[in-house]
Amino acid sequence: MINSKNYNLENLLNKIESLKDLQNYVGFTNGCFDLLHEGHIFLLNEAKKKCDFLIVALNSDKSIKLLKGECRPIDIEKKRIAKLSSLESVDAIIVFTERTPYKLINKINPNILFKGSDYKVEDISGSELVMNNGGKVELINILSGYSTTNIINNSNKS
Repeated sequence: MINSKNYNLENLLNKIESLKDLQNYVGFTNGCFDLLHEGHIFLLNEAKKKCDFLIVALNSDKSIKLLKGECRPIDIEKKRIAKLSSLESVDAIIVFTERTPYKLINKINPNILFKGSDYKVEDISGSELVMNNGGKVELINILSGYSTTNIINNSNKS
């Protein structure tokens, strides 16, 4: 059985404080990670190469429904947490219920914020918070052809 890397906010903030005291570089990314695929894994592995501790802020089931519609998520929150916990590149997972992780980013204050290169820095929630606090935002190249929507659409054709 894989140990869950799911944290509540208080425990995560305590962990981050001790990591930063030791000069560790804290990275942060977020997403739905519904139907975890090669594109997700590539992004997480690339992000982990650039930080000591990688936090994944995971959209709650409720949050995904707001963003993607009533038919999503395909994998429920508990299953998505278990899949992400199995990845070596992921050090911590925290679930958020809002549309964006802005409040979390403000509290966590990561050294680096990662998103896929399909985003523009100015459109990334919390990017200005990170940069104003001396951190940076890094866009990671995405693997073309991999998306949860494509997987769903292709599975409906069979």
